Amino acid sequence: MPSSRVRIAVVIGSVREKRFAEKPARWIADLVNQRDDAEAGIVDLKDYPMAMFAEDASPLWAPSKDEHARRWQARLDEFDGYIFTAAEYNHAPTGVLKNAFDYAGSQVFRKPAGFVGYGGVGGARAVEHLRLIAVEMQMAPVRAAVHILRNDFVAIMQGQDIAELEHLKEGADGLLNDIVWWAKALRTARVAEEQAKAA
Repeated sequence: MPSSRVRIAVVIGSVREKRFAEKPARWIADLVNQRDDAEAGIVDLKDYPMAMFAEDASPLWAPSKDEHARRWQARLDEFDGYIFTAAEYNHAPTGVLKNAFDYAGSQVFRKPAGFVGYGGVGGARAVEHLRLIAVEMQMAPVRAAVHILRNDFVAIMQGQDIAELEHLKEGADGLLNDIVWWAKALRTARVAEEQAKAA
């Protein structure tokens, strides 16, 4: 019997030395862990230095040769849903985050994906790219998201506590409610499917 708490990965989607991503990632993970129906684990792409995808086949069709990719896939498999920090560069997400999606496989199927965007227009264009990618990955991207606009970005970089920005907290509450609801519903469906196959 699965735990009543769903496990949510908060994926830090940037590996730059002076990245901003850690601040919203730790904030959103703290908010998850304050709930009684979910728990968060931070997954840092710095810990999975995967080569640019050049495998013979998609991980859907053949095991990945890259050792870091295999560790990444195993880590993804531990969770019921995912929240990705999404920096926006040139109207798109970071290359390292797109590469991480390319290395993901069945571990993420039928699990929800949410986003905390920042950068141009609060990372909205990067988030829209990622939603399309998530659909192709057979994930369930949720509508609610957090978008950190320039004024908040600058204030946080200058020392403002992100937890004190109530308008961001409102966005986060909507995101987490969606992620947890879908994580529970989809986990129930996956478990039922597995039980039916085993019967």
